[in-house]
Amino acid sequence: MKKLLMGNEAIALGALRAGVELAAGYPGTPSTEILETLAKHRAGAVPPGSGGESRPEGSSLIHVEWSVNEKSALEVAAGAAWAGGRALVTMKQVGLNVASDPLMSLNYLGVQGALVVVVADDPGPISSQTEQDTRHFGIYAKIAVFDPASPEEAYTMIGDAFACSEKYRRPVIFRPTTRVCHSYASVELLPPRAGPAEDRLMGGRLMGGRLAEGRLAEDRPAGFEKQGGRWVIFPGLSYRSHLKIEEDLRNMADDFSGYSANRITAEGPVPGPPAGRGVSAPRRGIACGGVSRAYVKELAAGFAPGPRLLEIASFPFPEGLARRFLEGLDEVLVVEELDPVIEDALTRLCGAERLAVRIRGKRSGDTPQAGEITLASLERLLGAFLGPAAAPEGKAAADKPSAPAGETALPVRAPVLCAGCPHRASFFAVKEAVRLFEGGTRKAVYSGDIGCYTLGNAPPLDMVDTCLCMGAGITAAQGINRMEASLGKDTLNFAFIGDSTFFHTGIPGLVNAVYNDANIIAVILDNGTTAMTGNQPHPGTGFSICGSPAKKISIPAVLGALGLGDAPRLNPFDFPAAKEGLASLLGKTGVRALVFEAPCIMLSRGGPPCGIDAERCTGCGLCVRKLGCPAISAAPQGQSHRIDPALCTGCGLCRHVCAFGAITGGKP
Repeated sequence: MKKLLMGNEAIALGALRAGVELAAGYPGTPSTEILETLAKHRAGAVPPGSGGESRPEGSSLIHVEWSVNEKSALEVAAGAAWAGGRALVTMKQVGLNVASDPLMSLNYLGVQGALVVVVADDPGPISSQTEQDTRHFGIYAKIAVFDPASPEEAYTMIGDAFACSEKYRRPVIFRPTTRVCHSYASVELLPPRAGPAEDRLMGGRLMGGRLAEGRLAEDRPAGFEKQGGRWVIFPGLSYRSHLKIEEDLRNMADDFSGYSANRITAEGPVPGPPAGRGVSAPRRGIACGGVSRAYVKELAAGFAPGPRLLEIASFPFPEGLARRFLEGLDEVLVVEELDPVIEDALTRLCGAERLAVRIRGKRSGDTPQAGEITLASLERLLGAFLGPAAAPEGKAAADKPSAPAGETALPVRAPVLCAGCPHRASFFAVKEAVRLFEGGTRKAVYSGDIGCYTLGNAPPLDMVDTCLCMGAGITAAQGINRMEASLGKDTLNFAFIGDSTFFHTGIPGLVNAVYNDANIIAVILDNGTTAMTGNQPHPGTGFSICGSPAKKISIPAVLGALGLGDAPRLNPFDFPAAKEGLASLLGKTGVRALVFEAPCIMLSRGGPPCGIDAERCTGCGLCVRKLGCPAISAAPQGQSHRIDPALCTGCGLCRHVCAFGAITGGKP
């Protein structure tokens, strides 16, 4: 049957069908829904709607967990794969930075079962700190990478990734991008997997019939086997493993030249525009990878004749296939998002083989250096490259208007904290307490972190001066304070960190601060969830990804274990108490901490909506200028402001700003 699925759902259901037995990860857009779908359908490899919704006899629930960070998730999965299991790890591209330490060593040790590391890249970037390209990490770590072009392909390709990992006994990276993860498609759900017999067929499709050279699924050990220190990494083992890794990479490249997702399509080279009088037109082809493969194929169908295409869906680079593609060509346009990985591979191949083929792409300035490649931008690129003779209806795509006449660009919506967000109240309490402390003469620096509260950098709050990566707020504040102190400046250094990020990588930084006698104020913003990625649970929520009760880790208890047991616990919406509690810390030195506790507005509303008494409102604008709440609208001069009842959540924070008592309602 067919089912409309988000790409992440397709990946999860494909992994279930491939026999995944353990899945771990940390929430990170655009990868989050993969693990959530696995948790929802974890009762064996039965696709929903396939007529077999109940758990198959003899099967068991797979283990699914949100780990505290990506490093922990990968290490849990490595243990499962060492014990012969099929394991899956999920994260976004910056999460791979956290998991890189175990992954680099894990490839040297290998696995006994199978391990697929799903790393979702974010061209744009749409919701990330970086545009880093995970294909580079695969090359650097000498690990195979699978690069799906669509949700439909991702559903079947994830099974190929497991087959590859199981054959070579090594971890494999699966790299969907945002548009693959979050687009929807009608995916044909296959019947339940037929076990080891189907594994042989799956591996045969991937490996060009060479699975017999590797290992079959039924050969997997049923549990951990010690093997005399086989799983203990030492320099001698690493040297031998490195030699074997290089051999495996050559074999993988040969395998991938026969992999069905790597292919040459269309008939022959397309002549481009004439190169000049008496000079024949160059013969041209297009190479593409990732989601760009889907875009290129869609647009290329409108060109006559159709250009020769090379589709690359996996790494190591399939040189044998690429050689066949380059035969008879003079120029190749490479279309890929983020970095010139395919472009560089083709350039090196042409140099090694002394092929007189010009490779064009990012290096030559023919394709964008950063950001996404869209259908509209690609249409112009192909029209310019292939020439007007090949363009649809004899008209160059580059000559087509990019938008209907009179159409205006959509307005840019600035990121903003939600109305009623407790982080706004926390930031405002700190800002006001610092303003009143010593007459506002003390310099204050606010180090932020990754989460919804990063949006505190926007005016009018202006409460995030630095933001680097998960957990870096606490440690960066220490470094800033050391330098400020060396310059004779008595600076107040604040470090804001959310509850989920505190468990992710905040604790080591706080240990470092206590151990090295730092002089900072750590502000833990506990809203009871991992809000930015969709309200996932974490160790402080008391339940797991599957909704079952879990041991609740107390943030105040952790602070107490670090010698910070006097850290006040404050409700930021109790504004006078919040300011007073914070003020009690400002005159002290050393490591100080406090916890602002109030639930995310997605979990709990504050109260009835607030309103503005038009007779009392003077239109001074303090409520707008100080808070920046999206529910409050500024009015023309001389008129009262307005609070939108559809947006207001009744938190009541604005009542503490108005000097005229014009704001009513909200939380008592």
